[in-house]
Amino acid sequence: MNLSFEGFVAVRYLLARRKQAFISLISGISILGVMVGVMALLIALALMTGLQGELRDRIVGASAQIYVSKTGEGLVDYQADVARLKAIQHVVGAAPAVLGKGLLTSGDDQAPATVKGIDPSLEPEVTDIVKAMRSGSVDALRTSPDAMDGMILGIDLAKTLGVQRGDVVRLITPDEVLTPMGPEPRRRAFKVVGIFSLGLFEFDSEYALVNLPVAEHIFGKNHPDFIQLRLDDMFAAPRIADTIPAHLGSEYLAQDWADMNKSLFSALWLEKMAISVTIGLIVMVAALNIIASLVLLVMEKSRDIAILKTMGSSAGSIRRIFMLQGLIIGLVGTGMGALGGGIIIYILDRYRLIRVPIDVYQISYVPFTLLPFDFVVVIVCAMLICFVATIYPSRQASKLDPAQALRYQ
Repeated sequence: MNLSFEGFVAVRYLLARRKQAFISLISGISILGVMVGVMALLIALALMTGLQGELRDRIVGASAQIYVSKTGEGLVDYQADVARLKAIQHVVGAAPAVLGKGLLTSGDDQAPATVKGIDPSLEPEVTDIVKAMRSGSVDALRTSPDAMDGMILGIDLAKTLGVQRGDVVRLITPDEVLTPMGPEPRRRAFKVVGIFSLGLFEFDSEYALVNLPVAEHIFGKNHPDFIQLRLDDMFAAPRIADTIPAHLGSEYLAQDWADMNKSLFSALWLEKMAISVTIGLIVMVAALNIIASLVLLVMEKSRDIAILKTMGSSAGSIRRIFMLQGLIIGLVGTGMGALGGGIIIYILDRYRLIRVPIDVYQISYVPFTLLPFDFVVVIVCAMLICFVATIYPSRQASKLDPAQALRYQ
């Protein structure tokens, strides 16, 4: 391999091991520091990016991307509203829904529940409920007039109640009915016709699905609370939501998934930045080690520098020798860190080694996703820090006076 004069000298200084054992040790520690810093930073970024992406995909899959409601009299003619909303560009699905709270009981077991009334034919257009079914089907919510109304439970809610498909549960709602014994909560029996698992603890542990007319009757409503929308591009949701009042009228209100989960994703982004800055300090410490090793090397090689200058080497050439030496340390450390980080990220994600409490993080394991942009930024920043660390020692070496360096030699 053909090296320039400066590159040849820089490599020789790095590989020399006779009298500079201490300096070589510091250089090795510098390489190790850069490697650990780059590796840790890549793993941290992959962790936070994977967590953000997994939560986003599960939230969007479990719920709609845009919710449309109407002030005043409400969504009286929701069929017409659904047709108008489907005509908007990027909208690929629209479905009405009703929400209410209640208490589900089965024998001695009970659990609070969010009851969602859906249209079984339209709901699959806006959520991943069909793919999430573990037993039964969404179509089973359609019952004949003389049959018991059906209900689909989240998998964790079903476990809490100790029920399976075919069992009967009873729903108690806050609305009271007048009986000979006085006011009592409204009660209604349902047959469990299916169990779903959307992958989010919030939905799997609290949600129960019933047919839309049944939910309207239970909660005393004459029309749906809102219409759910799904788009062909989830990231277009904020823009589409802003245009809905212009398409349907000022009495229509729209809220997108990003706005509804703004606090969650803002917290995750803040954590990602905080972790990146904190771990980035490891690279800064490694850069200080590079400065120390180069300063010591300049002191040790003052005689060699003086001889090179008397032989005609320019100050710029001397400066480049020590800059290249620091950059080689940074390049080796960064390369090893990038390789090690990539291998660890693959193993952690492939085998799902890091488990987390599902009731806290909504997911059971931590996914790792390393974006190409994050990878490039980490590599470039690490090399830039290492380059900046070489400036002071190399300038000091280039300013060395040969007469002073050789006076007592």
